[in-house]
Amino acid sequence: MCELLALNANTPTDMAFSFRGLSRRGGGSGEHADGWGLASFTPDGSGLNLIREDAPAAFSLLAEQLAERSPRALVSIAHIRKATQGQVALENCHPFARSWQGQTWVFAHNGNLAGSIPHGDRYRPFGDTDSEAAFCWILEQLDLLGVNARDHEAVAAALHRCATELAQRGTFNALISNGQWLFATATTRLHWLTRRAPFRTATLLDPPVQVDFSTLTTANDVVTILSTEPLTTDEHWHSLEPGSSMLWWNGELLCQHRP
Repeated sequence: MCELLALNANTPTDMAFSFRGLSRRGGGSGEHADGWGLASFTPDGSGLNLIREDAPAAFSLLAEQLAERSPRALVSIAHIRKATQGQVALENCHPFARSWQGQTWVFAHNGNLAGSIPHGDRYRPFGDTDSEAAFCWILEQLDLLGVNARDHEAVAAALHRCATELAQRGTFNALISNGQWLFATATTRLHWLTRRAPFRTATLLDPPVQVDFSTLTTANDVVTILSTEPLTTDEHWHSLEPGSSMLWWNGELLCQHRP
């Protein structure tokens, strides 16, 4: 299956270090060679930078450039794909983006969902993956529930409800964001850590690149990273409880829903 990566911070922050660790698994040290993508919201919330390729990230010149210098954002979501449903094609590469209640939402999924996921006329998949179909279904459910996009706690509760229902079809590890908050849910594997002062050195598992975050941050910075598998060897990663969901804002855990 695929692998996920996300960043949520209280100040515009690049994801180059973490993305380097993820991209190596996209056909290099891992088998996820069927495409990749990186979505970064502009810090002022006015736009979205979305880059995708239907090629292995480990050997992509564009992915290498992003591993050197990625956009600074409050929220970024990345994905490397191992195709389980849908052909290897650009339209099937995550993350996916849609507009909902005037907001741009981004979605990425790791897992495999059985059966045909219904969708209406308002939100239709462009590709043929179970993941994009699930994203469209979620947005339709939010409309049916009458959720207010500005009520982030209600949004989180509704997203957890949707995730629980989708998980009945198989594995549903997913990331969703509107550029301010970051929602994460897991039925199997998803890990997270929060970096804050005093910042220390971190070393990637592969490649063994090291960075001293104390030279790149201020005492007020808070940065949370989520990844399917831990990316570093010398930091303490937490595992999401299977069936649980979390909502992050400004790098801090805002609310949590348990199974």
